[in-house]
Amino acid sequence: MRSLYPASPLTLTAALLIAMSSFGASAQDKKPADAPEKHVTQPEAAYQAGGSPLATEPMHVSSQSKAPPMTEAEFDKARQIYFERCAGCHGVLRKGATGKPLTPDITVGKGTDYLKVFIAYGSPAGMPNWQTSGEMDEKTVDLMARYIQHDPPVPPEFGMAQMKQTWKVVIPPEKRPTKKMNKYNIDNIFSTTLRDTGEVALIDGDTKKIINIVKTGYAVHISRVSASGRYLFVIGRDAKINMIDLWMEKPDNVAEIRIGLEARSVDTSKYKGYEDKLAIAGAYWPPQYVIMKGDTLEPLKIVGTRGMVVGTQEYHPEPRVASIVASHFKPEFVVNVKETGKTLMVDYSNLDALKVTEIGSAPFLHDGGWDSTKRYFMVAANNSNKISVIDAKDGKLAGLTEVGKIPHPGRGANFKHPKYGPVWATGHLGDESISLIGTDPKKNKQYAFKEVAKLKGPGGGALFIKSHPKSTHLYSDAPLNPDPKISQSVVVFDIKNLDKGYVTLPIAEWAGLSDDGAKRVVQPEFNKAGDEVWFAVWSAKDKQSALVVVDDKTLKLKAVIKDPKLITPTGHFNVFNTQHDVY
Repeated sequence: MRSLYPASPLTLTAALLIAMSSFGASAQDKKPADAPEKHVTQPEAAYQAGGSPLATEPMHVSSQSKAPPMTEAEFDKARQIYFERCAGCHGVLRKGATGKPLTPDITVGKGTDYLKVFIAYGSPAGMPNWQTSGEMDEKTVDLMARYIQHDPPVPPEFGMAQMKQTWKVVIPPEKRPTKKMNKYNIDNIFSTTLRDTGEVALIDGDTKKIINIVKTGYAVHISRVSASGRYLFVIGRDAKINMIDLWMEKPDNVAEIRIGLEARSVDTSKYKGYEDKLAIAGAYWPPQYVIMKGDTLEPLKIVGTRGMVVGTQEYHPEPRVASIVASHFKPEFVVNVKETGKTLMVDYSNLDALKVTEIGSAPFLHDGGWDSTKRYFMVAANNSNKISVIDAKDGKLAGLTEVGKIPHPGRGANFKHPKYGPVWATGHLGDESISLIGTDPKKNKQYAFKEVAKLKGPGGGALFIKSHPKSTHLYSDAPLNPDPKISQSVVVFDIKNLDKGYVTLPIAEWAGLSDDGAKRVVQPEFNKAGDEVWFAVWSAKDKQSALVVVDDKTLKLKAVIKDPKLITPTGHFNVFNTQHDVY
């Protein structure tokens, strides 16, 4: 297919060299002189480039007069591609996040030919090579080069009126069971995300049988459990929350709501006296969090997160709400705001006079988990390559620890190190290291909130790391590593002898799947007893997937769960461990 803007090989080569050097520099001119250069790894690009639900939202056509012309149909097609492929890195409003800013004040001056080369060939800093990789043809590259010269279309806001239109109480509290109506061992149920079907599979951890397939939002990001252990809350990337009653004869939805257009996080109140009273969810768009009734999901309070970035004090129009957890020390939610680098301690004791304590650490706060005492929340500032330590008891920043490249812990892993005492661990998207951080400021003060050791893992692309108080093992996946041998297996460390390195478990091979699917192995998760570890073997929607159960004591295969209904399984969460933050 011929380009609309043909160029000779020499022109392309020259333009490529310029793009690699000067395009990024112009974007960097907007940053402080001491800001670190961002280099996006292939695993990180794969992680960030997941499709956004905003791709299907109607938005107005730009009126940027200096940009090359586009028809309404062209603009709409390009907008959809942008939100499917680009928004995760460059931001909804193209202000820059993991990737560089792509606003017209930068792009118009570069011109279409220049931008085409950059899109087609990528850059050493991590921009994907969309054309030479086969992901886009010349016509699509031309389309996108013109699109990013126009003003970014702004998705609609999503306020109380819109939320209430989506709010549905399927079974009112007064009509729900007054006692457990099934014989399942609820504590050992697993909630497994079926990413591409908009469902979760509830699986009996004792029998390994599917209890129910529950309809949810698209690509459920996380499952959380109420303080009582009765209710399971899940949130899809499309910002739809489903509330599942585990007491029902067949656990299923009892309430649902959509709290925005794109989201990742949900949790419920845990502090004594407030158990099961409230729920909270955070949105990627609009940038806000919402507090709801814990028994019906009725929305009560919406709070926006737009504001200034820590350090630079520059205004950011779309700071996404990432991880949220409930404090065990106060009636507070710990809300982590991605782009501004702020942790918000939201006091939910009086919603009419909401008190929020703002703790600044480092930009790009993402995922994290509690230390073993549940006092310190360890949250990854992933593109700052730091772990922020939030003291939930004293309401302050307890530490800011430099780690490897793009930490992605999931919830992380807690265990007692033979030398350093209690530590918390994270893997990384951008390198092979596993960082161990001391978490005991009382008995091991000299190691507290410092990186005390760095283990060598199999390679970048790790999403989850996991241990258990009853286990002597530390597990790490790497599903986004480009090497199938790595992405289809997990590594295991002996906590008592970390120096001997890891052993590799061929999880995908053990699954015994018959087709040629990707078979990426993701998210180790223990059962309640701490003697089994579950893994998802994740292939495409039209390929076979499975769950693999490993005996933690012997590291041998224990069971394989196969079912045609297990389509694209990714994250899975044990009810007891999720309820009590055991990891």
